[in-house]
Amino acid sequence: MEYFVGIVALGIGVVLAKSIRIIGQAEVMVVERLGRFNRVARSGLNILIPFIERPRSIDVRYFEADVTGLKKMIASTVSRIDLREQVLNFPSQPVITKDNVTIDIDAVLYYRVADPQKATYAVQNLPFALETLTRTTLRNIVGEIELDQTLASRDMINKKMREVIEEASIGWGVDVTRVELQSIEPPRDIQQSMELQMRAERERRAAVTNAEASKRAAVLEAEGLRESQIRKAEGEKEAAILRAQGLAEARLAMADAEAEAVRRIAAALPPGEAATYLLGLKYLEALPALAQGKGTTVFLPSEATGVLGAIGGIKELLKAGGSSSEPQPQRPSGALGSGPFVP
Repeated sequence: MEYFVGIVALGIGVVLAKSIRIIGQAEVMVVERLGRFNRVARSGLNILIPFIERPRSIDVRYFEADVTGLKKMIASTVSRIDLREQVLNFPSQPVITKDNVTIDIDAVLYYRVADPQKATYAVQNLPFALETLTRTTLRNIVGEIELDQTLASRDMINKKMREVIEEASIGWGVDVTRVELQSIEPPRDIQQSMELQMRAERERRAAVTNAEASKRAAVLEAEGLRESQIRKAEGEKEAAILRAQGLAEARLAMADAEAEAVRRIAAALPPGEAATYLLGLKYLEALPALAQGKGTTVFLPSEATGVLGAIGGIKELLKAGGSSSEPQPQRPSGALGSGPFVP
């Protein structure tokens, strides 16, 4: 009897253990009653009716990288659905571009379960369905563009894939948040050709840069030479102006000094005799220059004899009395002797 009671108690404990379910945060469970959908059990304590209600199991598959770096597929069956954003990372696949180049593309998909009921009943093995849809969409998009555009248009490919996958999976109760291309690997010969092309392009850009630098240096040198010549011309101009101004000021000072001397001579001589005095001085200053030369005879014009006669009166003009009683010698007209003339 005690043995029977123990068996019954154990059976009741097992039934209660299967009836009481504790669901974690950000997880849900699809509960079926007699094989039909009944409710979605949320996080916390949930009690199922024994033998009438049971959780619906769903199939999942995902890939994990092993120690060698290769991705290995893992398939399992779970009764709880994770509501957090999930990452679907699958191995790279060969894709043919529009210009018939086969490339390997590694993509990753981010999604979140928005409707657990649809994710359970609308599709079998949701991760596998999303993976297959991503592969086919990627083949269709890349097959319409060439290799160069594929390598340079990752954002465009990601955007198109997300739009197509969201539209196709709208009845599966999931929200596709992002689709990213992790790597694009063209064939080895294409990579070598691209490397050679990139190297040639870099060399061309370097040559263009050097030519532009040489051109700028030549322009700067020419501008510097032009600026130097302009500065030099301006300096010579300013120097010439300053020399002219100095010469003009010197001549003006000499003229002022000569005018002052004339005024003083005029003040010291009787009225009207200053001109005669100055004229006589000019003739006296010019006579040595006339006497210089190979000849010994100097001919003076007839008008000059009168002036020379006036020179003889300079001595009388300088006297304090203004006149002298001594007779002045007469100067013959005609030639002068070889010696200097003395009045």
